[in-house]
Parts: sequence; C-alpha cells; structure tokens
Amino acid sequence: MSKKNQVFLNIVMVGLSWLSLFTIGRSNLKRFAPATLIISIIEIINAIMGKKRKWWVFYNKPNKYLFGEFPFNIGPFVLTSFFTLKFAYGNFSKFMIITAIIHAIFVFPISFVAKKLKLYTLVRINNGYFFLYFLLKAPILYFLQFLFEKFNTKSVEN
Repeated sequence: MSKKNQVFLNIVMVGLSWLSLFTIGRSNLKRFAPATLIISIIEIINAIMGKKRKWWVFYNKPNKYLFGEFPFNIGPFVLTSFFTLKFAYGNFSKFMIITAIIHAIFVFPISFVAKKLKLYTLVRINNGYFFLYFLLKAPILYFLQFLFEKFNTKSVEN
C-alpha cells in the first residue's frame, strides 16, 4: 500500500471511529471515558512494546508508531471500548462475549486483509496470540469501569 493510501486509510479509520462515538450519547461518553482513556494508554504502551519485539510489522516507511499503530489505538480500539461498555457493562459474560467477537473479527479476517493490502503483518506472534493480546485487556477495562462506578457512587452518596 502506498504511503498516500495508508495516510488516507488512517484518517478515514480514525474519523469514522470518532464520528460514530456520537451515537453512544453524551452521558455514556462521560460515564465510560475515564476507563476507556486508561485502557487506551495501556494499549499504547503494549503496542510500543509489541513493535519493539517485532510481533508485527507495518510495511510503509516511516515505520513509526504514529503512522502504524497509533491510528488503530485512537480509532477502532477506543470505539470498541466505548461500545462494549455501553452495550454490556453490568453483565461480565455478555461483555466478554461481545469483546471476543469484535476482536476475533479484527484479528482473523481484518488482519488477513491488512496483510494482502500490505498494511501490516504479524511476525513473531500468530493470530491466536494476537487475539489473546486484545482479549486479555477486556477484564482490565471492565474492572476499571467497575472502580469508577464504585467511586462515583460513593461520591454521590456523600
């Protein structure tokens, strides 16, 4: 994929993700933003570590985090976090099932397409571990939201 096309794809991916956040509603954005922000920071740190360990490689140069992983982290990852919390918070099993389905779609068919388009490819990690890489963050996100809900409930009671 040419650099021009990759930049266009990144802008579209982030833009559509952020535009679709308007469908979540203002109260849900405020409610789920702290947990989503923290899990996004954790994901950014993990992505930088994964890049250094060459778990995946983006084809285009400059092979920098800003052009490769960053648009995925601030676009689809943030969107997925908000939507899974909105539709399934309060039911952990449902939350994990929805998260597993979303990440399975990203890891298996979308990663295959990304490799064919020469966007990125998995190198030192296979699809199964890549799926677990994302899925294991779901309980952390749920727990963070639980803590924020508990903290907000206590502050309202006082």
